[in-house]
Amino acid sequence: MPRVVITGRGTINSLGHSVKETNLAMVLGESGISNLQIIDSSKLNINIAAQVKGYNPLDFFLKNELNFLDPFSQFALISAKEALSESELIFTDELTENTGVIIGTAGGGLNTQEDNYRLVFQENKNKVHPFIVPKMMHNAAASNVAKAYGFKGVTYSISSACASSNHAISNAFQLIRSGGAKVMIAGGSDSMLTFGGIKAWEGMRIMSKTGCRPFCLTRDGLVQGEGSAVFVLEEFNFAVKRGANILAEIIGCSMTSDGHDLMSPSVDGVKRAIVKSLDDAHIPSDLVNYINAHGTGTKINDQIEASAISSVFSNSIKAPLVSSTKSMHGHAMGASGAIELLSCIYALIHNVGVPTINVIKEDPELKINLINNEPREANVDVAMSNAFAFGGLNSVVILKSI
Repeated sequence: MPRVVITGRGTINSLGHSVKETNLAMVLGESGISNLQIIDSSKLNINIAAQVKGYNPLDFFLKNELNFLDPFSQFALISAKEALSESELIFTDELTENTGVIIGTAGGGLNTQEDNYRLVFQENKNKVHPFIVPKMMHNAAASNVAKAYGFKGVTYSISSACASSNHAISNAFQLIRSGGAKVMIAGGSDSMLTFGGIKAWEGMRIMSKTGCRPFCLTRDGLVQGEGSAVFVLEEFNFAVKRGANILAEIIGCSMTSDGHDLMSPSVDGVKRAIVKSLDDAHIPSDLVNYINAHGTGTKINDQIEASAISSVFSNSIKAPLVSSTKSMHGHAMGASGAIELLSCIYALIHNVGVPTINVIKEDPELKINLINNEPREANVDVAMSNAFAFGGLNSVVILKSI
């Protein structure tokens, strides 16, 4: 069965406009969470978020290009460009035929949708721009990346809430492993920090007004973020033959449903997703050295995930290190899993687990080996990234060093 490797990565998020900036911020434990800067934010109860800072679309795109690009598509294109540059791939006509794009997103073109609702319902405009539909559709990010580089392989979007990008990467992994593609561009992108988007989440009463503190005794909710991360996946022999710099190998993944509840996660469901990813990778649990947890900072999510982790890894000789980078970049919804995968690759390359910041006091009921506030050096050969979404949808990705 073909092996699958990662040869390029790119990102833009609240911690930085590149992988280098993001990795540095993560290892230093910097926070991308600050006061919210959007229209009508004074009418919101939640006034903090992890926004992309210092971003001017005209630094990356021509003015006429922006007619077709919602921010979530812009972020995906920026990330894909960086990832492809790092991969140093040279695309022939044959290779473009065998290269596809899968981008996960929870909200799609929510900014475009809300801007035009304002025009119609608030400003009583009777016409909208003719390109609104292609700008706001969920597949816009994937389609725009394919268009930008002429990729003609399997291309689509996945929308599975907070598991979207892990699902995208898992599907791309399986496509290459089954022989359906040589190269896949995969990841996630979301920009849901709009008045309506935040107001909807406020209604769920799981948002924090003070900050994101995963696995902390005083945790009181999640903080929304935005951004994108995209990866270049290749068939192993193809990458070796062309002399690629291989960053990590994807050795297993899982995609499961709790079949239980739309809102409340299930311990058994989370455990099953983790176990299935280990089975797919054909490794025992004690080979996993680092886990980037879903770790949202809500009471119930962290409790259930910690319980599942401690159960699955109870027989491991050494408990894997665990951190949640959402404490720094917030919950970027469908992009979260992809942004978090960056920390897994960093751990594999540098043997350093990035921290969970804002931990005032660990919750004594959560029996995990949490990396608190400071990075921790460790031998990391295998890393796991968890993503668990509303709708009872789960996806776990496992990487190993090369």
